[in-house]
Amino acid sequence: MRVLAALSGGVDSAVAAARAVEAGHDVVGVHMALSRNRDQFRSGSRGCCSIEDSNDARRAADKLGIPYYVWDLSEEFQDTVVKDFLSEYEAGRTPNPCVRCNEHIKFDTLLDRADALGFDAVATGHYARIEIRDDGVRELHRAADAAKDQSYVLAVMGPEKLARSMFPLGAMRSKAEVRAEAAVRGLGVSNKPDSYDICFVADGDTKGFLQRELGERPGDILDESGEVVGAHSGAYAYTVGQRKGLALPRPASDGKPRYVTGVDTERNVVTVGPETLLTVRRVTGESTVWLAPDVQAIEPTECEVQVRAHGAPVRATIVRDGDRVVADLHEPMRGVAAGQSLVAYQGSRVIGQATIAR
Repeated sequence: MRVLAALSGGVDSAVAAARAVEAGHDVVGVHMALSRNRDQFRSGSRGCCSIEDSNDARRAADKLGIPYYVWDLSEEFQDTVVKDFLSEYEAGRTPNPCVRCNEHIKFDTLLDRADALGFDAVATGHYARIEIRDDGVRELHRAADAAKDQSYVLAVMGPEKLARSMFPLGAMRSKAEVRAEAAVRGLGVSNKPDSYDICFVADGDTKGFLQRELGERPGDILDESGEVVGAHSGAYAYTVGQRKGLALPRPASDGKPRYVTGVDTERNVVTVGPETLLTVRRVTGESTVWLAPDVQAIEPTECEVQVRAHGAPVRATIVRDGDRVVADLHEPMRGVAAGQSLVAYQGSRVIGQATIAR
């Protein structure tokens, strides 16, 4: 097959490309430049898409003996990921930009370009497994390494994109094993630090980024009774379940911590209360993407659901109704926020995904 290997400049994508070459595929490497203002170097483990990353990707391609290109996708990234991130926070929701990047950039724009150039598949360094059933249905499963599993952020890709994707690292047992293989193959990125946090907020200060982009909008912080207990500089910068950074001038009457229980950006009000107000037993999701044609879930279906990339799954009964999914949780879940991704699993298999509405 002709395979387009996405090379980020990190160790995972380099080893994934090496495995695609070793499997006998005709591989071409491509680095996606996502930032409009690319730094020369990364700051430790933060950020991505620096000139350093591009050069590391080029060196990996040279070592593997494959062609290498840099594609400027900064405009698409700004329009579909960064703007969505800002608009979701501005609406009082909590987005996951990695989900949107996988949906719109890595498995939409990239696949469209790959198709136009005659490639059969795209290979990435994501930690997830694809299994093919006897009836030909391709299933998305958790990676063998639970600590690195990325099936949660990949669930949004849908069956058509899954059919044209390859995840060569899905069966790897640990990141240490990946690094060791990179070293044996002579790939210079074997000891390069992992990137983490939000790639376009390289300093890790999400609140500061939001304030710079959206401006300060001072307002009140209210308790559950409606009494003013503090002030904020923009309701959009808070998320349900948040405890740190509230800077309330006086403690609650019972002396217990208070958490964000609601964000109303139209009124510019943040509501706080005790931890008990954070628990929910029903979650409703919209804009559903379904990956399991043999598990339609039109009737109540037992599964596990996850609402954070590395959150603990919770047993649930789900029902699909068109574009909507309702999950009744078998045990209460805390701090669920609108805008997060709800992913449903049966065992290690991803069966569907939806964006939490309430």
